[in-house]
Amino acid sequence: MNIAVVGLWHLGTVTAACLAAAGHDVVAVDDRSVLEPLAAGILPVAEPGLADLIGAEQAAGRLRLSADLAALRDRELIWIAYDTPIDSHDRADVGFVVDRIAAVIAVLDGSTTIAVSSQLPVGSVARLERLADAAGKGEQLTFASIPENLRLGSAIAYFRAPDRMIVGARDPVARERIARALAPFVADVKWMRTESAEMTKHALNAFLASSVAFMNEIAGVCERVGADAREVEAGLKSDARIGPKAYLRAGQAFAGGTLARDLTFLAEIGERTGAAVGQLEATQSSNERHKAWLETTVLAALAGSADPAVALLGLVYKPGTDTLRASTAIALARRLGPAGIRVSGFDPAIRPGNRELAGIVDVAPNAAAALLDADVAVVATPWPVFRDLSARDFVGMRGSTLVDPDRFLDPDGPALAGLACIAFGVGAPVEPAVNRR
Repeated sequence: MNIAVVGLWHLGTVTAACLAAAGHDVVAVDDRSVLEPLAAGILPVAEPGLADLIGAEQAAGRLRLSADLAALRDRELIWIAYDTPIDSHDRADVGFVVDRIAAVIAVLDGSTTIAVSSQLPVGSVARLERLADAAGKGEQLTFASIPENLRLGSAIAYFRAPDRMIVGARDPVARERIARALAPFVADVKWMRTESAEMTKHALNAFLASSVAFMNEIAGVCERVGADAREVEAGLKSDARIGPKAYLRAGQAFAGGTLARDLTFLAEIGERTGAAVGQLEATQSSNERHKAWLETTVLAALAGSADPAVALLGLVYKPGTDTLRASTAIALARRLGPAGIRVSGFDPAIRPGNRELAGIVDVAPNAAAALLDADVAVVATPWPVFRDLSARDFVGMRGSTLVDPDRFLDPDGPALAGLACIAFGVGAPVEPAVNRR
């Protein structure tokens, strides 16, 4: 099948490579400034196995890169995969994506289906259909929504074998084409209205965000009454109405990005339409309050230090990637620096001398170097390699406090002997009353 993927950031590169590996003839289109690093094997975001897969599919002739929109004209299916930019308040720049799709529509002159996976608000596909009608191409172009379902660090495996796919399409031609494109990957396709598919993405992320905020509020209460949030979590998941895979885990607040973006979309839609979304607004407020826990805990541990220093173990947003956008560690570093606190850090995906972090974090070549002379250490990104740290890595610390919000490391292990470990959601044990029977 002849397919084009437009927009080659994380989602687009994974989509293009996997479609080509499944035997489709794929052209991947973006600006030259994006294509030149890709052609040299430099990915926009680190993803295990992706560079090798792209190289193999290019060598096999099933994948080619192009900066020319004219390359889209012979494609049965055009898969839109631009990463929608967001600002510091989690507001999406929808116009960035819509303008680029409008440019795609302008060059097409035959029967084509345009499937949108970019993160856009519900109603965006209908907006694109109106654009096509206004351009006199409403009869030859069909549209669909395939909500983005990217998994950072395991994106290739999940694209190739998702548990299901959500697709919204009005036209039977669009359905037939998308079914052929997805046939190598998934048998369970949930077909629905276009607006329902768009709304499913919003609702899914809002549900996950609400689950995170809910469990973190429960954990905050646990700290004050002598309970352990992990034990409460186990109790909840043992109930068949909730289940063991529930998105309930006390820890750090969710950062900006997918979850926050969809909450913002829904809040804006609620304001525009008059729909009540008070619970979703409360989720946002709860999460914002919880973001203060890490900074408050670190500052309390630094009290009395004449030359305070903090070491961050992990800097990126999530293990398995190299993206710093929406990173909890960097957000913390930006707040500590102006307070006169020295911040060092180590991350296996970030090299010393990283220009983006200049003046924010002193990036060390290894964990021991980052921990040297630190009063407080923070496990900010749960890289598996940190579980291999030994007591020798921590011996250079000046202080004795380790803040491990998600309880990623074993506080009773030999590596952390002598350290005071602080985790979120753990209350001080309640002492039993004397002579209590």
